[in-house]
Amino acid sequence: MMNWNIRAAAKILLLGGLATTIYISSCGKKETTDITAPSKPPLVTESKSFSATDATTAFNAFNTVYYSTTDKLYYSTTEKKGIGAIWTQAIYWDIVMDAYERTKDPAYYKMITDIYDGGYQRYDGYNWENHTTWFIYDDMMWWVMALTRAYGITNNQIYLTKAKAGFQHIWDGSYDQVKGGMYWDFKHSGKNACINYPTVIAAMRLYEITKDEAYLTKAKEVYAWAHDNLFDIGKGRVADHKIGDNNPGYEDYTYNQGTCIGAALLLYKVTGKQSYLNDAKLAAQYTKSTMSDTNGILPAEGDFNEQGVLKAIFAQYLVDLAKVDPQGGYDKWAVYNANTAWGNRDQTRNIMHRNYKISCPTGVVQSYESSSAVAFMQLFAPSK
Repeated sequence: MMNWNIRAAAKILLLGGLATTIYISSCGKKETTDITAPSKPPLVTESKSFSATDATTAFNAFNTVYYSTTDKLYYSTTEKKGIGAIWTQAIYWDIVMDAYERTKDPAYYKMITDIYDGGYQRYDGYNWENHTTWFIYDDMMWWVMALTRAYGITNNQIYLTKAKAGFQHIWDGSYDQVKGGMYWDFKHSGKNACINYPTVIAAMRLYEITKDEAYLTKAKEVYAWAHDNLFDIGKGRVADHKIGDNNPGYEDYTYNQGTCIGAALLLYKVTGKQSYLNDAKLAAQYTKSTMSDTNGILPAEGDFNEQGVLKAIFAQYLVDLAKVDPQGGYDKWAVYNANTAWGNRDQTRNIMHRNYKISCPTGVVQSYESSSAVAFMQLFAPSK
Protein backbone atom coordinates (compact mmCIF):
# COMPACT_ATOMS: atom_id res chain seq x y z
CA MET A 1 0.00 0.00 0.00
CA MET A 2 0.98 3.62 -0.23
CA ASN A 3 1.87 3.51 3.44
CA TRP A 4 0.19 1.90 6.40
CA ASN A 5 -1.79 4.99 7.39
CA ILE A 6 -3.60 4.75 4.07
CA ARG A 7 -5.09 1.40 5.09
CA ALA A 8 -5.88 2.56 8.61
CA ALA A 9 -7.63 5.71 7.35
CA ALA A 10 -8.78 4.54 3.94
CA LYS A 11 -12.18 6.18 4.01
CA ILE A 12 -10.72 9.59 4.75
CA LEU A 13 -7.97 9.28 2.19
CA LEU A 14 -10.27 8.09 -0.54
CA LEU A 15 -12.23 11.29 -0.10
CA GLY A 16 -9.31 13.61 0.32
CA GLY A 17 -6.81 12.17 -2.14
CA LEU A 18 -3.73 10.07 -1.73
CA ALA A 19 -0.24 11.19 -0.89
CA THR A 20 2.42 8.82 -2.06
CA THR A 21 6.10 8.33 -1.57
CA ILE A 22 7.72 6.37 -4.36
CA TYR A 23 10.77 4.29 -3.65
CA ILE A 24 13.14 3.00 -6.30
CA SER A 25 14.24 -0.64 -6.14
CA SER A 26 17.36 -2.19 -7.59
CA CYS A 27 17.05 -5.55 -9.30
CA GLY A 28 19.67 -8.15 -10.03
CA LYS A 29 19.70 -11.92 -10.18
CA LYS A 30 21.18 -14.00 -7.40
CA GLU A 31 20.85 -17.57 -6.25
CA THR A 32 18.25 -18.49 -3.66
CA THR A 33 19.65 -19.89 -0.45
CA ASP A 34 17.84 -22.12 2.00
CA ILE A 35 16.45 -20.78 5.24
CA THR A 36 18.18 -22.23 8.28
CA ALA A 37 17.23 -22.21 11.93
CA PRO A 38 18.35 -19.08 13.84
CA SER A 39 21.64 -19.56 15.67
CA LYS A 40 21.35 -17.02 18.53
CA PRO A 41 17.91 -17.06 20.16
CA PRO A 42 16.87 -14.08 22.26
CA LEU A 43 15.93 -14.58 25.88
CA VAL A 44 12.41 -15.88 26.48
CA THR A 45 10.52 -16.89 29.59
CA GLU A 46 10.50 -20.56 28.60
CA SER A 47 13.21 -22.70 27.04
CA LYS A 48 11.22 -25.69 25.79
CA SER A 49 9.26 -25.59 22.55
CA PHE A 50 5.51 -25.15 22.63
CA SER A 51 3.35 -28.27 22.42
CA ALA A 52 0.12 -29.14 20.64
CA THR A 53 -1.62 -28.57 23.96
CA ASP A 54 -0.05 -25.12 24.15
CA ALA A 55 -1.36 -24.36 20.66
CA THR A 56 -4.87 -25.23 21.80
CA THR A 57 -4.45 -23.17 24.96
CA ALA A 58 -3.30 -20.18 22.91
CA PHE A 59 -6.24 -20.43 20.52
CA ASN A 60 -8.79 -20.83 23.29
CA ALA A 61 -7.27 -17.89 25.17
CA PHE A 62 -7.45 -15.72 22.03
CA ASN A 63 -11.15 -16.54 21.80
CA THR A 64 -11.80 -15.96 25.49
CA VAL A 65 -10.20 -12.54 25.38
CA TYR A 66 -11.31 -11.30 21.96
CA TYR A 67 -14.23 -13.27 20.48
CA SER A 68 -17.74 -11.84 20.73
CA THR A 69 -20.23 -14.69 20.98
CA THR A 70 -22.98 -12.15 20.31
CA ASP A 71 -21.50 -10.62 17.17
CA LYS A 72 -19.75 -13.85 16.14
CA LEU A 73 -16.74 -11.75 15.21
CA TYR A 74 -13.68 -10.51 17.08
CA TYR A 75 -13.27 -7.40 19.19
CA SER A 76 -10.51 -4.97 18.30
CA THR A 77 -9.00 -4.89 21.81
CA THR A 78 -9.09 -6.56 25.18
CA GLU A 79 -11.49 -3.82 26.29
CA LYS A 80 -14.21 -5.44 24.12
CA LYS A 81 -15.68 -2.08 23.13
CA GLY A 82 -15.77 -2.49 19.37
CA ILE A 83 -15.46 -5.08 16.61
CA GLY A 84 -12.18 -5.25 14.73
CA ALA A 85 -11.60 -4.04 11.17
CA ILE A 86 -13.59 -5.74 8.42
CA TRP A 87 -10.62 -7.28 6.58
CA THR A 88 -8.98 -8.63 9.73
CA GLN A 89 -12.07 -10.68 10.52
CA ALA A 90 -11.32 -12.77 7.43
CA ILE A 91 -7.82 -13.39 8.77
CA TYR A 92 -9.21 -14.44 12.14
CA TRP A 93 -11.59 -16.76 10.31
CA ASP A 94 -8.53 -18.36 8.71
CA ILE A 95 -7.04 -18.93 12.17
CA VAL A 96 -10.24 -20.65 13.29
CA MET A 97 -10.00 -22.89 10.24
CA ASP A 98 -6.35 -23.58 11.10
CA ALA A 99 -7.37 -24.66 14.58
CA TYR A 100 -10.16 -26.87 13.25
CA GLU A 101 -7.96 -28.56 10.66
CA ARG A 102 -5.33 -29.22 13.31
CA THR A 103 -7.67 -30.61 15.97
CA LYS A 104 -10.94 -31.55 14.21
CA ASP A 105 -12.69 -30.15 17.28
CA PRO A 106 -16.46 -29.85 16.55
CA ALA A 107 -16.57 -26.64 18.59
CA TYR A 108 -14.12 -25.06 16.17
CA TYR A 109 -16.15 -26.27 13.20
CA LYS A 110 -19.14 -24.49 14.69
CA MET A 111 -17.04 -21.33 14.95
CA ILE A 112 -16.39 -21.53 11.21
CA THR A 113 -20.10 -21.45 10.47
CA ASP A 114 -20.79 -18.91 13.20
CA ILE A 115 -18.24 -16.43 11.86
CA TYR A 116 -19.79 -16.68 8.41
CA ASP A 117 -23.11 -15.79 10.05
CA GLY A 118 -21.52 -12.95 11.99
CA GLY A 119 -20.06 -11.49 8.82
CA TYR A 120 -23.34 -11.97 6.99
CA GLN A 121 -25.17 -9.91 9.60
CA ARG A 122 -22.56 -7.19 9.88
CA TYR A 123 -21.49 -6.84 6.25
CA ASP A 124 -24.82 -6.61 4.46
CA GLY A 125 -25.08 -10.29 3.63
CA TYR A 126 -21.75 -10.14 1.77
CA ASN A 127 -23.34 -7.74 -0.69
CA TRP A 128 -20.33 -6.84 -2.81
CA GLU A 129 -22.26 -4.05 -4.51
CA ASN A 130 -22.41 -2.11 -1.24
CA HIS A 131 -19.44 0.21 -1.60
CA THR A 132 -19.99 1.75 1.79
CA THR A 133 -19.60 -1.44 3.78
CA TRP A 134 -16.88 -2.59 1.39
CA PHE A 135 -14.82 0.48 0.67
CA ILE A 136 -11.63 -1.08 -0.75
CA TYR A 137 -11.25 -3.97 -3.19
CA ASP A 138 -8.62 -5.76 -1.16
CA ASP A 139 -10.93 -5.89 1.88
CA MET A 140 -13.34 -7.84 -0.29
CA MET A 141 -10.65 -10.17 -1.59
CA TRP A 142 -9.51 -11.27 1.87
CA TRP A 143 -13.05 -12.48 2.45
CA VAL A 144 -13.26 -14.14 -0.96
CA MET A 145 -10.10 -16.07 -0.15
CA ALA A 146 -11.49 -17.14 3.22
CA LEU A 147 -14.88 -18.05 1.77
CA THR A 148 -13.29 -20.42 -0.74
CA ARG A 149 -11.31 -22.05 2.04
CA ALA A 150 -14.39 -22.37 4.23
CA TYR A 151 -16.20 -24.05 1.36
CA GLY A 152 -13.38 -26.57 1.09
CA ILE A 153 -13.89 -27.50 4.74
CA THR A 154 -17.67 -27.40 4.99
CA ASN A 155 -18.86 -28.03 1.42
CA ASN A 156 -21.45 -25.34 2.05
CA GLN A 157 -22.47 -24.21 -1.42
CA ILE A 158 -23.49 -20.78 -0.16
CA TYR A 159 -19.87 -20.01 0.72
CA LEU A 160 -18.74 -20.87 -2.80
CA THR A 161 -21.54 -18.86 -4.37
CA LYS A 162 -20.59 -15.80 -2.34
CA ALA A 163 -16.92 -16.27 -3.16
CA LYS A 164 -17.53 -16.54 -6.90
CA ALA A 165 -19.76 -13.48 -6.91
CA GLY A 166 -17.23 -11.50 -4.89
CA PHE A 167 -14.37 -12.47 -7.16
CA GLN A 168 -16.30 -11.49 -10.27
CA HIS A 169 -17.31 -8.14 -8.79
CA ILE A 170 -13.72 -7.33 -7.85
CA TRP A 171 -12.40 -8.46 -11.23
CA ASP A 172 -14.90 -6.37 -13.14
CA GLY A 173 -14.10 -3.24 -11.14
CA SER A 174 -10.42 -3.65 -10.34
CA TYR A 175 -8.61 -5.36 -13.20
CA ASP A 176 -6.87 -3.06 -15.68
CA GLN A 177 -7.85 -4.50 -19.06
CA VAL A 178 -5.22 -2.38 -20.85
CA LYS A 179 -2.07 -2.54 -18.73
CA GLY A 180 -2.86 -5.46 -16.43
CA GLY A 181 -2.81 -5.66 -12.66
CA MET A 182 -5.44 -4.99 -10.01
CA TYR A 183 -6.33 -1.63 -8.44
CA TRP A 184 -6.70 -1.67 -4.69
CA ASP A 185 -9.42 0.99 -4.42
CA PHE A 186 -12.52 2.15 -6.23
CA LYS A 187 -10.81 5.31 -7.50
CA HIS A 188 -8.05 3.27 -9.16
CA SER A 189 -5.34 5.28 -7.42
CA GLY A 190 -2.78 2.48 -7.45
CA LYS A 191 -2.08 -1.20 -7.93
CA ASN A 192 -0.96 -2.74 -4.67
CA ALA A 193 0.46 -6.07 -3.61
CA CYS A 194 -2.39 -6.47 -1.12
CA ILE A 195 -4.90 -6.92 -3.96
CA ASN A 196 -2.77 -8.48 -6.72
CA TYR A 197 -1.32 -11.51 -4.94
CA PRO A 198 -4.55 -12.25 -3.03
CA THR A 199 -6.37 -12.17 -6.38
CA VAL A 200 -4.06 -14.92 -7.61
CA ILE A 201 -4.69 -16.97 -4.49
CA ALA A 202 -8.45 -16.58 -4.72
CA ALA A 203 -8.45 -17.39 -8.45
CA MET A 204 -6.36 -20.51 -7.92
CA ARG A 205 -8.58 -21.72 -5.08
CA LEU A 206 -11.63 -21.20 -7.26
CA TYR A 207 -9.89 -22.99 -10.11
CA GLU A 208 -9.09 -25.97 -7.90
CA ILE A 209 -12.75 -26.16 -6.85
CA THR A 210 -14.47 -25.48 -10.17
CA LYS A 211 -11.81 -26.52 -12.72
CA ASP A 212 -12.87 -23.45 -14.69
CA GLU A 213 -9.82 -22.57 -16.82
CA ALA A 214 -10.81 -18.90 -16.78
CA TYR A 215 -9.70 -18.66 -13.14
CA LEU A 216 -6.31 -20.19 -13.97
CA THR A 217 -5.86 -17.76 -16.84
CA LYS A 218 -6.69 -14.81 -14.61
CA ALA A 219 -4.29 -16.05 -11.93
CA LYS A 220 -1.44 -16.36 -14.43
CA GLU A 221 -2.13 -12.92 -15.88
CA VAL A 222 -2.19 -11.13 -12.54
CA TYR A 223 0.83 -13.01 -11.21
CA ALA A 224 2.82 -12.11 -14.32
CA TRP A 225 1.94 -8.44 -13.87
CA ALA A 226 2.87 -8.54 -10.18
CA HIS A 227 6.13 -10.34 -10.93
CA ASP A 228 7.09 -7.68 -13.47
CA ASN A 229 5.96 -4.68 -11.42
CA LEU A 230 6.05 -5.57 -7.71
CA PHE A 231 8.75 -8.20 -7.31
CA ASP A 232 12.49 -7.63 -7.04
CA ILE A 233 13.80 -10.73 -8.79
CA GLY A 234 17.25 -10.26 -7.32
CA LYS A 235 16.20 -9.96 -3.68
CA GLY A 236 12.77 -11.54 -3.36
CA ARG A 237 11.44 -8.25 -2.03
CA VAL A 238 7.80 -7.45 -2.70
CA ALA A 239 6.91 -3.83 -3.40
CA ASP A 240 3.88 -2.49 -1.58
CA HIS A 241 2.43 -0.61 -4.56
CA LYS A 242 2.89 0.82 -8.02
CA ILE A 243 1.26 4.11 -8.98
CA GLY A 244 0.82 4.72 -12.69
CA ASP A 245 4.13 4.57 -14.51
CA ASN A 246 6.17 5.44 -11.43
CA ASN A 247 8.73 3.08 -9.96
CA PRO A 248 7.44 0.51 -7.47
CA GLY A 249 7.02 1.73 -3.90
CA TYR A 250 9.06 -0.61 -1.74
CA GLU A 251 7.86 -0.88 1.85
CA ASP A 252 8.50 -4.17 3.64
CA TYR A 253 5.42 -5.94 4.99
CA THR A 254 5.23 -9.59 5.91
CA TYR A 255 1.76 -10.06 4.47
CA ASN A 256 2.91 -8.99 1.03
CA GLN A 257 5.81 -11.42 1.24
CA GLY A 258 3.38 -14.09 2.40
CA THR A 259 0.76 -13.67 -0.29
CA CYS A 260 3.49 -13.62 -2.92
CA ILE A 261 4.67 -16.97 -1.56
CA GLY A 262 1.12 -18.33 -1.50
CA ALA A 263 0.33 -17.19 -5.04
CA ALA A 264 3.55 -18.60 -6.43
CA LEU A 265 3.07 -21.95 -4.71
CA LEU A 266 -0.50 -22.42 -5.95
CA LEU A 267 0.64 -21.80 -9.51
CA TYR A 268 3.63 -24.08 -9.03
CA LYS A 269 1.47 -26.94 -7.80
CA VAL A 270 -0.80 -26.73 -10.83
CA THR A 271 1.74 -25.94 -13.55
CA GLY A 272 4.91 -27.54 -12.19
CA LYS A 273 6.81 -24.46 -13.37
CA GLN A 274 9.99 -24.19 -11.31
CA SER A 275 10.20 -20.41 -11.56
CA TYR A 276 7.11 -20.08 -9.37
CA LEU A 277 8.72 -22.17 -6.63
CA ASN A 278 11.93 -20.18 -6.97
CA ASP A 279 9.98 -16.95 -6.42
CA ALA A 280 8.38 -18.37 -3.27
CA LYS A 281 11.73 -19.42 -1.83
CA LEU A 282 13.31 -16.08 -2.66
CA ALA A 283 10.47 -14.16 -1.02
CA ALA A 284 10.77 -16.27 2.12
CA GLN A 285 14.52 -15.83 2.23
CA TYR A 286 14.23 -12.05 1.97
CA THR A 287 11.74 -12.05 4.84
CA LYS A 288 14.14 -13.96 7.05
CA SER A 289 17.48 -12.48 6.05
CA THR A 290 16.48 -8.82 5.67
CA MET A 291 13.16 -8.17 7.39
CA SER A 292 13.81 -10.32 10.47
CA ASP A 293 16.43 -9.68 13.13
CA THR A 294 19.80 -11.43 13.22
CA ASN A 295 18.24 -14.37 15.04
CA GLY A 296 15.41 -14.76 12.54
CA ILE A 297 12.67 -13.20 14.65
CA LEU A 298 10.07 -11.56 12.44
CA PRO A 299 9.44 -7.80 12.75
CA ALA A 300 6.88 -6.37 15.16
CA GLU A 301 5.40 -4.18 12.39
CA GLY A 302 3.90 -1.07 13.85
CA ASP A 303 2.97 0.05 17.34
CA PHE A 304 -0.79 -0.15 17.83
CA ASN A 305 -2.72 -0.72 14.62
CA GLU A 306 -3.91 -3.34 12.15
CA GLN A 307 -0.36 -4.13 11.09
CA GLY A 308 -0.27 -6.53 14.01
CA VAL A 309 -2.25 -9.03 11.94
CA LEU A 310 0.19 -9.12 9.03
CA LYS A 311 2.35 -11.99 10.28
CA ALA A 312 -0.78 -14.12 10.68
CA ILE A 313 -1.14 -13.88 6.90
CA PHE A 314 2.54 -14.65 6.37
CA ALA A 315 2.18 -17.79 8.50
CA GLN A 316 -0.66 -19.11 6.31
CA TYR A 317 1.61 -19.34 3.28
CA LEU A 318 4.93 -20.11 4.92
CA VAL A 319 3.42 -23.40 6.08
CA ASP A 320 2.60 -24.26 2.46
CA LEU A 321 6.20 -23.61 1.46
CA ALA A 322 7.41 -25.79 4.33
CA LYS A 323 5.31 -28.66 2.94
CA VAL A 324 6.54 -28.21 -0.62
CA ASP A 325 10.18 -27.78 0.44
CA PRO A 326 10.61 -29.67 3.73
CA GLN A 327 14.39 -29.31 3.57
CA GLY A 328 14.21 -25.54 3.57
CA GLY A 329 14.11 -25.13 7.34
CA TYR A 330 10.95 -23.03 7.27
CA ASP A 331 9.24 -25.09 9.95
CA LYS A 332 12.14 -24.57 12.37
CA TRP A 333 12.09 -20.85 11.69
CA ALA A 334 8.34 -20.67 12.27
CA VAL A 335 8.44 -22.75 15.45
CA TYR A 336 11.27 -20.60 16.78
CA ASN A 337 9.20 -17.45 16.26
CA ALA A 338 6.10 -19.01 17.81
CA ASN A 339 8.03 -20.34 20.77
CA THR A 340 9.57 -16.94 21.42
CA ALA A 341 6.13 -15.30 21.40
CA TRP A 342 4.63 -18.02 23.59
CA GLY A 343 7.48 -17.74 26.06
CA ASN A 344 6.81 -14.01 26.34
CA ARG A 345 3.01 -14.28 26.63
CA ASP A 346 0.90 -12.64 29.28
CA GLN A 347 0.92 -15.51 31.75
CA THR A 348 -2.45 -14.52 33.19
CA ARG A 349 -4.44 -14.23 29.98
CA ASN A 350 -2.24 -16.46 27.76
CA ILE A 351 -2.29 -13.89 24.98
CA MET A 352 0.75 -12.88 22.94
CA HIS A 353 2.07 -9.70 21.37
CA ARG A 354 3.05 -8.43 17.94
CA ASN A 355 6.64 -8.06 19.16
CA TYR A 356 7.62 -11.62 19.93
CA LYS A 357 10.80 -10.58 21.73
CA ILE A 358 9.19 -8.66 24.58
CA SER A 359 6.77 -9.60 27.32
CA CYS A 360 3.17 -9.10 26.26
CA PRO A 361 1.73 -6.01 27.96
CA THR A 362 -0.65 -6.69 30.82
CA GLY A 363 -2.96 -3.80 29.94
CA VAL A 364 -4.94 -3.10 26.77
CA VAL A 365 -3.81 -5.24 23.84
CA GLN A 366 -5.27 -5.42 20.34
CA SER A 367 -6.57 -8.61 18.79
CA TYR A 368 -4.43 -7.62 15.81
CA GLU A 369 -1.36 -7.75 17.99
CA SER A 370 -2.21 -11.11 19.53
CA SER A 371 -3.30 -12.93 16.40
CA SER A 372 -0.17 -13.77 14.46
CA ALA A 373 1.56 -15.98 17.01
CA VAL A 374 -1.70 -17.89 17.49
CA ALA A 375 -1.73 -18.58 13.76
CA PHE A 376 1.88 -19.78 13.81
CA MET A 377 1.09 -22.13 16.69
CA GLN A 378 -1.90 -23.68 14.91
CA LEU A 379 -0.03 -24.13 11.65
CA PHE A 380 3.29 -25.38 13.00
CA ALA A 381 2.27 -27.24 16.16
CA PRO A 382 3.73 -30.72 16.66
CA SER A 383 1.28 -33.48 15.82
CA LYS A 384 1.40 -34.83 19.38
